Amino acid sequence: MVTPLHEGLVGITTLDTEQTAHMLRTMFELPISPTAQVRVVSCDLSECVPAVYRADAAILYGDGEARLGVITEVQLKPDPEKHLTWLAYLANLRARDKCEVCLVVICPDRATAKWAAKAIRTGHPGLILIPLVIGPDNTPVIIDVAEAVGNIGLSAISAITHSKHPEISTILATLTEALDSIDPAKARQYAEYVTVALTGDAQKEMERLMATETYLYQGEYAQSLIARGEILGEARGEARGEARGEAKSVLRVLEYRGISVADSDRKRIMSCVDLDTLEMWLQRALSVDSAEELFL
Repeated sequence: MVTPLHEGLVGITTLDTEQTAHMLRTMFELPISPTAQVRVVSCDLSECVPAVYRADAAILYGDGEARLGVITEVQLKPDPEKHLTWLAYLANLRARDKCEVCLVVICPDRATAKWAAKAIRTGHPGLILIPLVIGPDNTPVIIDVAEAVGNIGLSAISAITHSKHPEISTILATLTEALDSIDPAKARQYAEYVTVALTGDAQKEMERLMATETYLYQGEYAQSLIARGEILGEARGEARGEARGEAKSVLRVLEYRGISVADSDRKRIMSCVDLDTLEMWLQRALSVDSAEELFL
């Protein structure tokens, strides 16, 4: 399932490819010239066979023989299947565009980043893939405006990977001020990608900052946020209503089967707004022997 977090991170990497290159040079010392020609290329890396290989993003830097292809993957949780397909992404991009290639994996949480950084053995002697991983442990906490201005792309990624950091309010304030140094239209897009990728208190703080209208791009963003908020408000209301109905169905099935439900379990069921989880609980409610077994 494609999530706002996933889409926000992918959007940041392709929004300004020069900034992405600057970020990659900073973090991994990749040999990308500041003056290199660059273009976002098709992320469909399938061969002319039924198997389909689609990366999240693919960027081609340079021209002639000095080209470097960068595949960017956003990974929100461990997925053993990716160990089988990531090498195919690299091989197919290398064959299609006749260039050297590398794989960058962005992981917002520490556990997934640790998993993604593990060496992937292919079976061929000497051919081992070690992804370049961007995660909370190697992404700097940027709270200096000058530093953020110097590396906007990294600052945006930092805000997302450190969304649980104690200084997240300062991190976001630094980013929003730094965005005033670039083209307003592009700044507005960065702000939107970061906002949709965040959740909870961090998202609320980012939305609050965007509503202050201190800078030109914020004023324009605030207007779009208000318009979008009216639409999203209706959609969220419908989603909450659907989730509440599903939660009541779970409780009704349990009660019909004579299974007692503790107040804490009832509260947990009724407060859940994830429809996939509620559907799973509803299926389990048909066969469990106790309410606690729903959550196993």
